[in-house]
Order: sequence, then structure tokens, then C-alpha cells
Amino acid sequence: MAAAAASSAARRFLFPRLLIASRRLHASASEGPAREASTTSFIHPAAVVHPDASIGQGVSIGPFCTVGASASIGDACQLHAGSHVMGDTDLGEGCVVLTGAILGADLPGRTIIGENNVIGNYAVVGVKCQDLKYKPGDECFLHIGNNNEIREYCSIHRSSKSCDHTVIGHNNLIMGSCHIAHDCKIGSNNIFANNTLFGGHVVVEDCTHTAGAVVVHQFCHIGSFSFLGGGSVVAQDVPRYMMVAGDRAELRGLNFEGLRRNGFSDLEVRSLRKAYRKVFMPAISCQSSFEDRLAELPARPTVWTIQIQFLVDLLYLMHEYTIQIASDRMPVNPD
Repeated sequence: MAAAAASSAARRFLFPRLLIASRRLHASASEGPAREASTTSFIHPAAVVHPDASIGQGVSIGPFCTVGASASIGDACQLHAGSHVMGDTDLGEGCVVLTGAILGADLPGRTIIGENNVIGNYAVVGVKCQDLKYKPGDECFLHIGNNNEIREYCSIHRSSKSCDHTVIGHNNLIMGSCHIAHDCKIGSNNIFANNTLFGGHVVVEDCTHTAGAVVVHQFCHIGSFSFLGGGSVVAQDVPRYMMVAGDRAELRGLNFEGLRRNGFSDLEVRSLRKAYRKVFMPAISCQSSFEDRLAELPARPTVWTIQIQFLVDLLYLMHEYTIQIASDRMPVNPD
């Protein structure tokens, strides 16, 4: 168990740093050394930059860009032709905003984007949510971390109310035409293929992978190291380490390829496989309930690792949440 925990800790320590290094190398090769060579900002005469905007050193603002009065542009950022930064928007150092992208909105609230992010062509990031519960005048927020690549035509919305936030972590690859709705909580090191759509309040943990044209229903929870097959319609929570596919999506086994790519050992994978079979593939003659099978896992040391603990904790939470939702929907007895 100690060895498994150590290998997991090493994996979580190294993976984000390797991903950051590879993306920085890609950025330096594609953008050239000009970003670091000068501390003088360049603003094209055809750009419209409000005098109250905060512009860092070494910033490049191309023609037909607009930068609002409350915007803050960090050092060494590049705004390509026809991109726009609006409202109270904070753009961190080293970000690249490609042609046609729109960041923020002239609405109450704030959009915060971290360092070394790439915002693709015609992406819309930090605009008003598409939720009828939104009340005009409410302050709504979007927080995005560092080293994310957000590709063309993506849409990422602010929260629907002032007491919540839409949050995206670090080192995510969000491919073309993806949608992340209001109040979503997205972790780090995720890969979302083209046309992945997340409804409101979806929670996505770390190191997940979606294939193309995936739809995730609002309030669903997607566990770490899971894989969502192409064209899936996900209407229920997805446990950690699992692979799901279909309309409506069903469990298809463990995400073996994802576990291998993320450095899980053979012992860890075998342990997870035994736990999966115990919980989700009981024998036909088995009379135990889901709760009973789940409770038996901690008593089976041959399959007990720190990953199993994560899985059990998450399954318990999902099961209790499902029971609560079902009870809330039960009709009230008129008698």
C-alpha cells in the first residue's frame, strides 16, 4: 500500500510538470523569441485600447482589437487581430488570444484567466450564462488557471449567481467547439475532444478524457482518470477510473489505456479490476445488494489500495446522492 501511494504521489507530481514543459516548448517554437526579447508593448494604430486599461510590458495588440477600461493585460501577452477583451477581465502573463476571440463581458462580475493560456479563434470566454435563473445585475465569475489550450469556437460561461464560480484548473486541452456551461468545476490535466458539451454545475475531476461529440447532463460528476466514449450522452455520475459509452452512457469497464498512460502500476490496475468485478459484475447467484458489495471491499486486503479507497468514497457519495434525488422526486401522499 505504501508503494502504491508513493507511485501515485510521484505520478501526480511529475505529470503536470511534464505537460507544462511540453506546452511551453511548443509555444516557444511556434511564437518565437520575440515575446521575451522586448519589454516594450506594441499597440497597432487600428486597435482601440481604453486609456484606463492596464497593459503590461512586452504586450502585442494587433489591428482591430478592443480592450475595455477595466481590463488588465499581463506581460508578454499577444492579442491577435480582431480579438477583444471586455469588462473586468484579468489576463495573466504570456497568454495568446487568437483572431476573433472574445474574453469577458461588460456585465457585473469578473473573468480571471491565468498565465500561458492560449485562447483559440472565435472562442467566447467569460460571457453571460445561458440560465434563465440568472438575474440581471448579479455579479458572476469565471476563474481559469494556467497553461490551458482552449481551441476555436469554444464557449465558456460565467457562473449563474454571485455566490458561485465557474472554475477551470490547469493544463487542460479543450478542443474545438466545446462548451462549458455556468457553475462547472473542471479540474486539471483533462482532454476534451471536439464538441464535448458540459451542462451547468457539472464537476470534472483530473486526468479525464472525452472523445468527440460527448454530452454531459447538468449536475453530473465525472471522476478522475475516466474516459467518455465518442457520441456518449452522460446522464449519471461516472466513477473514477471507468470507461463509459452509449446513449445513455453505461459502464464499459475500466479505463485501462488511460491508467497505463498515467503511470498506474500493474498491481494497481489488477486491484482496481478485482474491485470493479466485485462491485459491478456480481455472480448471477449473488444475493448481496450494491451497498453490501461496496462494504465488503475494505475487508479484502488483496484488492485494497489507496485507489480503491478513492473509488469507494466516491461511489458512496454518488449512491447517497442518487437516493436523495429519488426521495425528493417521490410524490407526496395526499392522505
